[in-house]
Formats: sequence, structure tokens, C-alpha cells
Amino acid sequence: MKLVSFIDPNGVETYGTMTGDTVRDAGATLRSKYADLRAVLAAGAMAELEGIGAESDVASVTLLPPIPNPDKILCIGLNYMAHIKETGRDKPKHPAIFIRHPSSLVGHGTPLVRPKASKDFDYEGELAVVIGKAGRHISTEDAWDYIAGYSCFNDGSIRDFQAHTSQFWPGKSFEASGAMGPALVTSDEVSDVTKQNLTTRVNCNVEQNAGIDDLAFSIPEIIAYASTVIKLLPGDVIATGTPGGVGKFRKPQLYLEPGMTVDVEITVVGTLTNGIVDEV
Repeated sequence: MKLVSFIDPNGVETYGTMTGDTVRDAGATLRSKYADLRAVLAAGAMAELEGIGAESDVASVTLLPPIPNPDKILCIGLNYMAHIKETGRDKPKHPAIFIRHPSSLVGHGTPLVRPKASKDFDYEGELAVVIGKAGRHISTEDAWDYIAGYSCFNDGSIRDFQAHTSQFWPGKSFEASGAMGPALVTSDEVSDVTKQNLTTRVNCNVEQNAGIDDLAFSIPEIIAYASTVIKLLPGDVIATGTPGGVGKFRKPQLYLEPGMTVDVEITVVGTLTNGIVDEV
């Protein structure tokens, strides 16, 4: 299934499923039991959403990040070998983890905002993993069992702020600078995610293209490491890193400007599309 969170034509925030260009408002029926998709995952109740709710054309709703209110968004830096190479660094000994905040993300079809503070606005196409059940000290062997599904992610980055200190947070958490979506595609529908391919296009030009199997740290390794530090909860998002080809290391550099469009496409998972606007 493809699970979505969205604002319906009447302005009500809800959730449900998406098939093609149609969304079903399961939240209208199930909200008394499950307030949102995060609650659905926590209850292990994804199957209850199938075929439930009135249908609407996806063009009539505003898609939100599939999990609009995760307990945490963990992002992995320097996690594709090609990206490590283009930065001139060595492979980290451990996953490099930083935090994004939910307010820094928008959904599919909503513009990303280039902030007033900087013009060094970069794209980073990524695969997002969504946790389906709580776990601590998860082994690499068991890690796949803790995944509810996958989504496309754009870790929009304000490069000069990212470089202010050794901590990435300032450059990674500007309001509405990143995106996730269009849907959470359940694990059973994706099958082997490591065999999928990620492509990022800027104004229809391919700027990033890599197999998910080029990850420096595998998805199970990331989950095992993160869960050693903190309990992973249903709805938590892990953005697994970006391939080579980011705008900062292009010659000349390629930074995002108003009027541009970025597509992050992952085979089987979908395509996340966002335009670019300036902060008002």
C-alpha cells in the first residue's frame, strides 16, 4: 500500500491511502481509533486502511510528509561512496547522524523555500526509511522487521550555514527547506529496496543517479547503530544519505533558485516533486 497524510479540500488534516491519482480518506472513518498515521503504525494497524474512505483526486488535496509528526527525523551524512569521494573525505568509522525537525519538511507538490539568509540552497535526493515498531538495541539481522516502509526525501541544505560549525543542524533545518513523499510505500510493496535506484533531477536534468546498494553504511547497520543510542519509535524517519552530484561540488556550483523544480525518484517507491520559491 501507499500511505499518505494530506489536507482535504475542506482544510482538514487527515490520512489514508493513495492509488494512482486517487486518495482515500481513511482518517475520516478511523480517526476516533487512530489520530494519524503515526498512531496507525504504533497500533500495527496498516491493514485496516486498505479500501477505507471516500475517494478524492490527489490534485484536490495538499499532500503532507507521510508522517507529519514523527518523534524524530534522523539523517545520515556522508553515506554514499560517490558523495564521500566528491567531498574529499574518508569513509566515516560510524554513521554520521544529525537531526532535522518536522517543520523543516513539506510534502510532495509544495514548494521548498529558499531562505532570506542565504542563496547557497542545495538539493540532496535520498531514500527515507520509516520505522514501524518500537525497538532498542536492534540487531542488524532483525532490522528489516522494524521497517514499515519507504519514501523519497529531499534533504535540502543551506550550505554556508551547514559549514558554520561542525554541527550540521543550522544548514539542515531551515523552515520548509526539505521534503518527503509523496507516500509511505509499505515494505511488502517495495520488496528488496537495495535493488532500487535513486535519481535526482533539477529542471529535468539528471544531477544524481545511484543504486541504493552504494550506501556506505547499510540500512540494517544504521538502524542497529541508532537504536543503540535511543529507542526507535513507530513513525520515526531515517533519511539514509545522498549520492554524489550535489550542487555544492558541481563546477560551476548548482544552487536552487526560485522557479526551479527538483524531482527525487526512487524506483518502485515513487517521485517527489517540489518547486522552489523565495522566503517572503
